[in-house]
Amino acid sequence: METEKEINEKILKVTMVIQENYPELSKYLNEMPITIPIDSRPEVNVQNLQKYYETLVGLFRNYVAEHQLNYINQRSGTGHL
Repeated sequence: METEKEINEKILKVTMVIQENYPELSKYLNEMPITIPIDSRPEVNVQNLQKYYETLVGLFRNYVAEHQLNYINQRSGTGHL
C-alpha cells in the first residue's frame, strides 16, 4: 500500500499537469464532490487520498479523451469518427 506522502505526490503531479496543459479544467477541481467534506472534521487518510487521486485521474482522462475526440472530429469535418 502506498503511503500518504506518495499519494500526495501523485495528486500534485496530476494537478500540475492539469494546470499547465488544461487550465480550463482547473475550475472543476474545486467542484469535485469528494473535495466537499460532509463531516465537520474530515479525516485525511490514505484511503481518502487514494479515492481523491482516482477521481482526479478519472476526470483528467475523461477530459483528455473528449478533447482528443473533438479535435479529431474538427479535423475530419464529419462531426463523428
